[in-house]
Amino acid sequence: MSIDDKIVGLSKYMISLPSTKASVLSMTFVSFILGSIVSLIEPAANRSILDSFIYGGSAGFLMFGLMSIMAGGITQPMINRLEGRHMKMKQSMFLAFVSMMMVAVIYGVGSLISTYTIYSYTIDALVFACAVVFAVRTIVLWSTSNISFLKSIPAAITQPVLIISMVIVLVSLTSLTTNIGYFSIIPLIFKIVIASIILVVAIYSFVAVLESPMKRNLGVGGLELLSLFLAHTTEESKALEGVFEDMGEAVDTLISVISFRNGAGLKALFLTPCVHPGPVGNIGGGNMPTQLANKFDTVTMVSHGPSTHDFNPVSSKEVKKVENVVREAMKDMDYSKTASKFRTIKNGKANLGVQYFGNSLLMLATFSPEGSDDIDFGIGLAASNLANVTHKTENAVLVDCHNSFKREGGRILPGNREVFQLLDAVKEIPKMGRDSLRMGCAQDPMDQVSKDEGVGQSGVKVMVVEVSGQKTAYILLDSNNMVIGFREKIIETVKSITGIDEAEVMTTDTHFVNTLAGGHNPVGMKKHEEILDAILECTKKAMADLEEVETACKTCRIKDLKTLGPLHATELVTTISSIVAVSRIFAPLVFIVALFFVFIWIFYWAL
Repeated sequence: MSIDDKIVGLSKYMISLPSTKASVLSMTFVSFILGSIVSLIEPAANRSILDSFIYGGSAGFLMFGLMSIMAGGITQPMINRLEGRHMKMKQSMFLAFVSMMMVAVIYGVGSLISTYTIYSYTIDALVFACAVVFAVRTIVLWSTSNISFLKSIPAAITQPVLIISMVIVLVSLTSLTTNIGYFSIIPLIFKIVIASIILVVAIYSFVAVLESPMKRNLGVGGLELLSLFLAHTTEESKALEGVFEDMGEAVDTLISVISFRNGAGLKALFLTPCVHPGPVGNIGGGNMPTQLANKFDTVTMVSHGPSTHDFNPVSSKEVKKVENVVREAMKDMDYSKTASKFRTIKNGKANLGVQYFGNSLLMLATFSPEGSDDIDFGIGLAASNLANVTHKTENAVLVDCHNSFKREGGRILPGNREVFQLLDAVKEIPKMGRDSLRMGCAQDPMDQVSKDEGVGQSGVKVMVVEVSGQKTAYILLDSNNMVIGFREKIIETVKSITGIDEAEVMTTDTHFVNTLAGGHNPVGMKKHEEILDAILECTKKAMADLEEVETACKTCRIKDLKTLGPLHATELVTTISSIVAVSRIFAPLVFIVALFFVFIWIFYWAL
C-alpha cells in the first residue's frame, strides 16, 4: 500500500463534527435526563415522582451538563495558547460531549446496580468514570494538538475536576448521599489521583513504545504526523509539508510539453509531467494539476505522466520547479503545421491511442475496462524510448490515462504482464501520413460538481484535434481515476451526440479530491448526468473553436525535484504498517489491564 493510501486512509476515521450549539444542547438535554433517571431509580424519601424528576434533572445538569460545557469552553483557549494545532470551539465542545456521555453511562450503570445492593456504588462509579475520561481526554488532546504529554494534562483534567467539584458542592449543600462528606473528600481525591496515574502511565507507555520505531527511522513521531494531518484536514494547514521536506530526497524526472499556437500566439498547452499529484489535498503536489495550469495564461491541460507515489513532491513549492522547466522549454520549440490521424492499438489489456504531431508522438495508455492505477516511471520511460527508437520520433510522450479505478493492486510495475502488453502495443504503432491540423479547446470548472463528488478545481478540459476530416476529442477531468465503465459511457455519449470520430478520457490523478472518508474518490460515483452534460458542452465549445494551428513538442528533464522518494516512501509505509499491526494487539491488552487495575483499586477499596 502506498504512502498516499496510508495518509488518506486516516480520513476514514474522520467524522463531520456537530456545531458548538448542537453539542451544548445535547449536553444540556442528556445531563438533565440522566439526572432524572438516576433520581427516579434511587430510593428517595418524601419526594414525589415530579419532584424527583425536576430535582434529579437539575442536579444532573449542574454536575454533568454545566460542568462539561464549562470544560469545553475552557479547553479550547488553553490548547490554543500552546504551540500546537489550533483547536476550534466545536471540536472542544464535541470532546466535552463525548466525555460527558462516557461519564453518564458509567455513572448510570453504577446507580442502577446500587438499587439492588446494600452498598452504594454511585460515587465509586463516578470516580471510575472521571478517571477514564481524564485518560481519554489526555490521549485525544496529546495526539491531535501536537503538544507535549505534560502540556496536555492541564486541559485534559478540567472536565473531571469540574464534575467532581460540583458533586462535592452539591453533596455538602444538600446531603445528596451519605458516603461522601467532609471527612471523605481527601480519600475520594486520593482514589481519583491514583486511578488517573495508572491510566495515564499506561497511555504514555503505549504511545512511547509505538512511536519509537517512527522516530528512530524517520525522525518524526506518529502523534505529530497525525496532528499535522488533522490540521490539514480541518484547517487546510500545510505544516505537514515540513515533515515531508525533512524526509524527502531529490530525483530527476521528465515533463513533456506540447504547445499549440495560432496567428495570435500561444493557444493551448498539453503538459505531461512524470510527477505524481500527491499525497493528499493541498499537501505537496496534491493539487498540482490545477496549480501548474493556473501558472499559464492559456488553456493548459495537465495530464498524468507515468509516475507513482514515490514521485510525490514534498511541498507545493516544488511545483515552481516544474513551471520553470515548462517556461524554459517554450523559449525554443520547433513548430510544425502537420499531424496524423488518431489510431488505437490494442494488445492484451493494453489500449494505446496514438497521434503524431509533427515528428513527435503522443501515446495515451489505458487498460480500461480492466482496473488499473499508476504506471511506474521506469515503464513509461522504457515505452517512450522504445517508440523513439522504433518509429524514429523526436519526442514520444506517454500519458497514463488513469481512467479505470482498481482499489488495490492496480499499479503497473516492472514485471507485470501488462508492461509487456504495453511495450508490444508501442511496437505495433503503424506509420501514418501527415496533414494540416486544426485544433479547438475549451474548459469548464464544473462548479456544480464538488470535490466530494470527485471533481477538482480544474473541472473538465477538452481539446479537439481535426486532421483530414477526422475529429478527435481529448477529454481531461480533474479527478483521481474513474469508476470502471464510466470512460466507455463518456466516449459513447460524446461520439453519438457531438459527431466526434475518436475520443479518449483522461484524469489528472489530482489528490485534491481525496480528503474524504475512505480515502479514494474516483469520478463517476456521483452526479453522472451533470458530469456528462458538462463534458458534452465543453466538447461542443471546443469544436466551435476549431482553427488552423501549429504544434511543437519537447521533453525536458526536471532536476532535483524533492519528492518522498522510493526509499523514504517505502520506509514510511513499512513503519506505519508495523505500528498498526502491533497496536491491534498491544493497545487492547494495555488498556484492558490498566482498566482492570483501576477498577480493582476503586471498587475493592469501596468494599
